[in-house]
Amino acid sequence: MPALPLKAIWLSTVALVCFLFVAPVHGKEVPLSIAGISIGSDINSYPNIMDTNFMKEKVITDWHGFRKGVISYGVCLYSDRILKIDMKYADKSKTFYNKLLDKFKEKFGEPDIWEGDSFGVKYIWKWNFYDANNDKVTLKLQHNSKDTSESIGNMVKLAYPEKIIEERKCFMKMCRNTMNNFPAQSRDESQKTGWSYLIPD
Repeated sequence: MPALPLKAIWLSTVALVCFLFVAPVHGKEVPLSIAGISIGSDINSYPNIMDTNFMKEKVITDWHGFRKGVISYGVCLYSDRILKIDMKYADKSKTFYNKLLDKFKEKFGEPDIWEGDSFGVKYIWKWNFYDANNDKVTLKLQHNSKDTSESIGNMVKLAYPEKIIEERKCFMKMCRNTMNNFPAQSRDESQKTGWSYLIPD
């Protein structure tokens, strides 16, 4: 049997790599929502949640088995589009976390990455997916029983990580353009500092 030309082998290899790259990591459905809220949807679709800061965020409490949630959405490239959802379960126990993990595995398969620690302080499992538009989606299930610098209990995190990076770049560019449009005198004034700026008045 004659050997395949080097070019044909190279093209076949590239095609295979491309297929593996764009294909979903898991064969099952891609998770795009939690607690009735979907990443990629319009933030204005959800009433009764309070405003806070950038990325821009809205907070919900006592929501369908969750004690609190933070919904982050864009203000620049993805204006009003939800890019990240962090939801804290009402049940904080490790027993409940184990039940959740079993149900997550049943629906989404085995996790891709362990992001917890080796000391039993944080248990974090992460899944990676690609949605119908080939946008990366990450899903994290976390239990924290000891680290008081973060929320104690169980949390699920759903996000478009690459879109968040794009949103940050767009926002920074928008900020630079805004500063460049200030009159020179205004920019000089804004750059002044001193104790009067550093101490509460």
